[in-house]
Amino acid sequence: MQLTDDQRQRLARIGWREDSPAAQGLRAIVAGRLARVTEQHRSGYRVSDGDCEFAVQVPAQWLRPRTDPETRAAVGDWVVVGADGVIAHCLPRHSLLKRGAAGEHYQQQLIAANLDTVLVVCGLDEDFNLRRIERYLVVVQGSGAEPVVVLTKADKCDDTTAYTEALAEMSARGIAVHAVNAKDRASVAALDPYLGPGRTAVLVGSSGAGKSTLTNTLLGIEKQKTQAVRGSDSRGRHTTTHRALIPLPTGGCLIDTPGMRELKLTGEEDLAVGVFDDIDALAAACRFNDCGHEREPGCAVRAAVEDGRIEPERWASYRKLQAERESANRNLEARRADKATERVLGKALNKRLDEKYGRH
Repeated sequence: MQLTDDQRQRLARIGWREDSPAAQGLRAIVAGRLARVTEQHRSGYRVSDGDCEFAVQVPAQWLRPRTDPETRAAVGDWVVVGADGVIAHCLPRHSLLKRGAAGEHYQQQLIAANLDTVLVVCGLDEDFNLRRIERYLVVVQGSGAEPVVVLTKADKCDDTTAYTEALAEMSARGIAVHAVNAKDRASVAALDPYLGPGRTAVLVGSSGAGKSTLTNTLLGIEKQKTQAVRGSDSRGRHTTTHRALIPLPTGGCLIDTPGMRELKLTGEEDLAVGVFDDIDALAAACRFNDCGHEREPGCAVRAAVEDGRIEPERWASYRKLQAERESANRNLEARRADKATERVLGKALNKRLDEKYGRH
């Protein structure tokens, strides 16, 4: 499928890049209308071709309850829409942000696709939680996108130094940290490098962290609804009710998301990458390869905790996330095994029916 120069220019306004996996995948498509998913609702999707936005229908197989979530489109995905108004193809992604869905049963939930940057937003008030930021970064670092921590409400904080110092470990590992006044365009200009032409970023964080306010300031108009947070805990209501992709004056695209009260791991995260890579490196220096880091002699990790190189709270956070990841991974593997068994049984049943009644 070939694009005209006019189509490329229009699509570039919503993040199309000729060097992307989506562009490579498009070459194998014969016909259709290329568009990007801009909104996802329970009832369906809205997409944009860079010129106009319109609703589309989903393929029937996406509605089946046991369909792999990754085969469905997410906000930020590039899709090809057929003449019947149904999504015919979801093109390859270069990144995908997902989480374990809230609830008792194991499921994965797609948050956004084809991202360059994930802006982890946290308010400099009662919303600030170092352990929660660590959790976000663990989830983000498996997405293929760059994590950036954005501390909002700097205008309500007398001194941001204590907060930035608390994030010094993350900064030392190359994770950018920006303290901004989300209502001041000059202040949020620090985020412009992540929002240039062809780039896409997503805002994630709890309700009341200031994501919608930040979106409005970057956009230059009051597009997203905002509400005051509760004084008792600085938490807010879900002013953003669905994920939405918004083109920005800087040439990039921003995806705003509803606040997340729960961020569960998927089971595919690697704690050895990024925010906890130092702990994993220390574990390799333990005397025993299967060290549980409890009372074993020669444990390099326990020694680092005891002499202050690793804060006890950070070590406890690592252990908690490690246990959650292992549990989620077991559930993920069990779910994959169930699906494989279903496929085998389905093929066997179809074979018996063919033998009994013949092929139709």
